[in-house]
Amino acid sequence: MEEAEARRRLAGSKVARLATVNPEGRPHVVPIVFALEGDTLYFAVDSKPKKTTRLTRLKNIAVNSEVSVLVDHYEDDWTKLWWVRADGTAYIVIDDFEAQRAINLLAKRYEQHATDRPGGPVVAIHIDRLTGWTAKA
Repeated sequence: MEEAEARRRLAGSKVARLATVNPEGRPHVVPIVFALEGDTLYFAVDSKPKKTTRLTRLKNIAVNSEVSVLVDHYEDDWTKLWWVRADGTAYIVIDDFEAQRAINLLAKRYEQHATDRPGGPVVAIHIDRLTGWTAKA
């Protein structure tokens, strides 16, 4: 899949899976909603119920900033399958202007974030590599 097509499919997806690695080298994968701006993908910790505010994904990023984000499409007609992976470097956004810009992007993309704006923290992922595959060549 060409990079432009991979970017289009990533931008058009509403949910992704974020993969991080814990300090012991074990993978950790969670679903996220996100907004894409240029080569930066943003997500934020929202107000959905969680067991703790000390989320594993944030602790993992603090130790190892290398992450992957995967979006995909499945149908029983396997000629329509595809996936896109964005590999990059993540960081917790500390700049208030950037965090608010990211939350505004998320609020424009998701009605739930427009009515219940995420309180953060906000995470930015600088995409270093974008790859994809589709069953249709």
